[in-house]
Amino acid sequence: MPFVSDPFLSQAVRALGALSIGGFLGSLAAVLVLVAVPVVLLGMVAPYANRLAVGRVADTGTVTGRLYAISTAGSLFGTFLAALLLIPLIGTHRTFLVFALMLAVVAAAGAGSVRFLAVAGIIAALLAVPPAAIGANVRGARVIYSTETQYQYARVLQLASGERWLELNEGVAVHSLYRPWSYLTGGYWDNFLVLPFAASPRPPRRIAILGDAAGTVARAYGHYFPDTRVDAVEIDGALTSIGRRYFGLSGPRLHVYTADARPWLEASHAHYDAIFLDAYRQPYIPFYLVTREFFALIRAHLIPSGVVIVNVGHIPGSDALEKVVSATLHAVFPVVARDVATDANSLVVASARPVSAWQLATRSLGLPAGLRVLAGQVVGELGPALRGGAVYTDDRAPVEWLTDLSILQYAIGHRP
Repeated sequence: MPFVSDPFLSQAVRALGALSIGGFLGSLAAVLVLVAVPVVLLGMVAPYANRLAVGRVADTGTVTGRLYAISTAGSLFGTFLAALLLIPLIGTHRTFLVFALMLAVVAAAGAGSVRFLAVAGIIAALLAVPPAAIGANVRGARVIYSTETQYQYARVLQLASGERWLELNEGVAVHSLYRPWSYLTGGYWDNFLVLPFAASPRPPRRIAILGDAAGTVARAYGHYFPDTRVDAVEIDGALTSIGRRYFGLSGPRLHVYTADARPWLEASHAHYDAIFLDAYRQPYIPFYLVTREFFALIRAHLIPSGVVIVNVGHIPGSDALEKVVSATLHAVFPVVARDVATDANSLVVASARPVSAWQLATRSLGLPAGLRVLAGQVVGELGPALRGGAVYTDDRAPVEWLTDLSILQYAIGHRP
C-alpha cells in the first residue's frame, strides 16, 4: 500500500487542486480499488478462521464468540497503537509496514512455512527504505522542512525571494506565510490587523487567535501593537514549533496554547477585545466552530465593544458556507458585516456594536504608518453580510456536506 499508492494519491491531489470532476472520479475509483483489495482479503480471515475452528455444530456459538472477542480486542489495540504511538513516532509509511510485518509473522507461525518467514523478512527489510520524497509542486520553491505531526502532514516551502509558506496535507492552501523583510503578507492575514477598528476606536488590549498555525497574525500583532496581549491557540503544537523556527513567531506579549479552540475557550475566564477564528483544514472548518452555541460562547468572552472575525475559506465563486456563517453569527450578534479579502477568503465580522467602513476610515489616521494603506484597502472591501443561510447548531451543522457540494458544483462547471 505505501509504495503503490503514491501515483494514485498524487493524481487525487492534482485533481483537487484543479477541481476537475474527471480527476475526482478517476482518483476516487483508483483509491477504492487500491483499498478494496486488502480490505476484502482481511475481511475473509474471520469467517474462514471460524469455519476452521468449529469442530462440532454445538460449539459454534462458543468458538465464534471467542474469535470475535479476539478480533475486537485486536481492532482496539491496532487503532490505539497506530494513532497514539506508531504514526507520531515513525510516520504513516512505516506504520503500514509494521502492521504488514505483524500479519506476516502470524501467518508464518501458523503455517510453519519457510516461505512465509521469507515474506516477513522482506517486509522487515522494507522498514529501512525511507518514504518517497515529496516535492514542492510550486515553481521556484523548495521544501526546506517536512514532518508528520499527530494530526497531519506539514511542510515548509521557501521561494527564491526568501518567502516561506506553510502547507498542510494535500497542499492546496497556504496556512501561514512569512516574509523576512515585512510583517505584512499581501494576503487575508493582514486584514485582521485593521478590521477591529471598524468596531472600536482603540487598539485591542487583548486578542485570541483560534487556529494560529505558524503564527502569521500573531507575529504581525507583536510588531504593530506591542502592547496587545496575544493568546494564540493551535491544536497542533508541531505547527507552533515550526512557526518559531521558520516563521519568526514571537512577540512581546505573546502567549501560545496547544489546545482545541472550543474546549480551551470554555475553560478560559478571560475577556477579549477581539477573537479571530481561522481554524481551517482547507477547505473544511470543524462543524463545532460554526454553530450558534459556539458563537454564543465567543460573545460571552468579548467585552461589550468586542468583535469576532471569522475567516471563511471557500471555493472561488461559492458563497454557501459564508451565508451559513453569517446567519449563524447573526443569531447571536446584532451586527454582522463582511470583508471580501480574496476570491477564496471572506472575513465575516460580528459585534454587539456598529461595524462600518466609515468608522475604520476615520480611525485609520491613528494606525501605525505601515497599516494606513491597508486600512484604506479594507474600507473599500467592507460591506453588509450576505443573507439567506441556515443557522447551524450543535445538533445540526452539516459543514462537510455543504463544502463537498460546493466543490462538486464547481468541478462540474456550475458557477454561481
